[in-house]
Amino acid sequence: MPFRFGGMELIIILVIVLIIFGVGRLPEIGGALGKSIREFRDASNDEKGEKDKAKAKGAAEPPTAAIAAPAEAASAAPAPEEKPQA
Repeated sequence: MPFRFGGMELIIILVIVLIIFGVGRLPEIGGALGKSIREFRDASNDEKGEKDKAKAKGAAEPPTAAIAAPAEAASAAPAPEEKPQA
């Protein structure tokens, strides 16, 4: 059972918002809400674009940074000295 807003429900919500925040702050709240939605949409589109670029580049190329980091760590550590057995 989907929950839908009709005209009367929207009017009631608008009256409650006007009572709580007042007429002066309503444009400020609307602007902040619009800016938040726009930033979310832009971030979502950027993420989709990055995924598409990675897919177009090909999954055959492994990321080099992930492979190079363990090799550098292993070469930086000194080799353990072996003690001769008596």
